[in-house]
Amino acid sequence: MTAPETFGRTIQLFLVDGTATGLRKVTIHGWTGVTFVATGSTFAALTARLELDRTGIYILAGPDGEAVGGTRVYIGSANSVRERIRQSADQRTFWETAIAVTTSDDDLSKGHVEYLEARLISMATQANRVTLDNATSPSEKRRRLPEADEANMEQFLANLKIILPVVGLDMLKPQPRAVTQTATPVAQRTSGEMTFEIRHKSGVQAQAVEEDGEFVVLEGSEALRDTGYFQQSYIGLKENLVKQGILVSAREGFYVFAKPYSFSSPSAAAAIVLDRNSNGLTEWKVKGDKRTYSDIKQARAMSEGPSA
Repeated sequence: MTAPETFGRTIQLFLVDGTATGLRKVTIHGWTGVTFVATGSTFAALTARLELDRTGIYILAGPDGEAVGGTRVYIGSANSVRERIRQSADQRTFWETAIAVTTSDDDLSKGHVEYLEARLISMATQANRVTLDNATSPSEKRRRLPEADEANMEQFLANLKIILPVVGLDMLKPQPRAVTQTATPVAQRTSGEMTFEIRHKSGVQAQAVEEDGEFVVLEGSEALRDTGYFQQSYIGLKENLVKQGILVSAREGFYVFAKPYSFSSPSAAAAIVLDRNSNGLTEWKVKGDKRTYSDIKQARAMSEGPSA
């Protein structure tokens, strides 16, 4: 089977007031969609934009107070994004980032944005990377569009899937198969991925794979507990993993991963496993080998070489 062709995309990031902390306008070459990204201090500048009087969708995102390290998100749509995003922002205290999406030609109808809203909520729920603050989930079946319009809106969503991670909100990316396909044996669902391990003098043992830029500690791996290292920067995350039932008590002084978990970096994973701040580049080694994650990373960089 031939791998799907990939190609570059041009994303234009415009700093509205010329500063990195100000209002940002994001577009993709050849697409009529226009995305604005604001913080609390630039929210007034966002709602002052004439484009926000158009039909569109919006997202409010911020820390999840009930899940350390997690993100809470509210997704909405409106005939006038300006009025609705103001109302939603006033009703919610968690948000730190406001994202508004309209089009340069005011081409979205009410049916279009209601479809986009329902699909975004469904996609975010399926990806399971954020906590949704929406009280209800609109039925996609009740928000159907003519075939051509639906195809256009799916392309619209494909462009949003590119833009949202660029502006810091990775809520639509599917979880790695090492996390989602738990009914499949580990060896099968991690086939083709290099396995890394920690075997520490304390007796703790853990295994992980890197998939699509994410570092996944596999179920059955162990993690130390109550070592007394007060410098542990990931204590909040560890408490949350225990709360979620991902880490469960095992033999004395140890947790075990009841489920696989995707970490943002090898160092975050190593810190949870060793219960202390750790350099994951050197703590994780190739399974059955002495090479470290850092060795593999450097070897990959050398083999890929400079791009043309």
